[in-house]
Amino acid sequence: MLFTAPLDRREAFIYVLVEHQSGTDELMPLRMLRYMMRNWDRYLTEHPKARRLPAVIPLVVHHHRRPWSGPTDIRELLDLDPPTAEPVEAYLPRLRFLLDDLARLDEPALRARPLTPPARMTLLLLKTAPGNPHLAADLRRWADDLRAVLDRPDGIEDFVALVTYIETVGETPTDELHDLFAKIGPEAEEAYMTTAEMLRAEGRAEGEARGEARGRAEALVQLLTHRFGPLPPAACELVRFASIDQLAAWTTRALTADTLDEALR
Repeated sequence: MLFTAPLDRREAFIYVLVEHQSGTDELMPLRMLRYMMRNWDRYLTEHPKARRLPAVIPLVVHHHRRPWSGPTDIRELLDLDPPTAEPVEAYLPRLRFLLDDLARLDEPALRARPLTPPARMTLLLLKTAPGNPHLAADLRRWADDLRAVLDRPDGIEDFVALVTYIETVGETPTDELHDLFAKIGPEAEEAYMTTAEMLRAEGRAEGEARGEARGRAEALVQLLTHRFGPLPPAACELVRFASIDQLAAWTTRALTADTLDEALR
């Protein structure tokens, strides 16, 4: 994600490039450099007469349970030993990204940060929600912050976004979450119930679609086998991972095609 912020009173901006990372990537400095280059290329396309580039501050927010263990400076990626690197140091690329390692951030430190309630709860959930079967109990200590999210102008949108993330990545029993949000207040309970039901409905629809696709794929495999003999593994894999629209087109074509390649073209 890329954000812009005004710089002092000048007509200039700082771009803050934020990468959310759920695990250590040894090549992250190179990835951040690529993101920055793409932003500068786009900027120059939009401002062809520019002779200076906007500042870009790269930030990685790491929210795996284990602390970050990879490099944060692109020089750590260069395959040079110190005696070789020292005389050419001035000519080597320089890039070091900021690292917010949530695995090393405890709750008192998070509470002490000068953040808005939605921002604080976002960091907390990135740190604690994924795969957490005890999330409801953990969030009871943050009930005031959750209430503060709702009390903000248009806070319901932020609250629904947080609940959606909780439902998507967490493993907490539904009744425990319901009890948590009910104690926060009627508005929180309604937002949770509405969001949870919507996500369950979407999940059912996706499951039905996947089931339909699997059925059509198996039927097409049987049809192709009947017409052209045993299918090679690559053809079976192609069919089983195809979309419903693609399966429908192939099924129609298979009825008149002379070869397997023609049927799956």
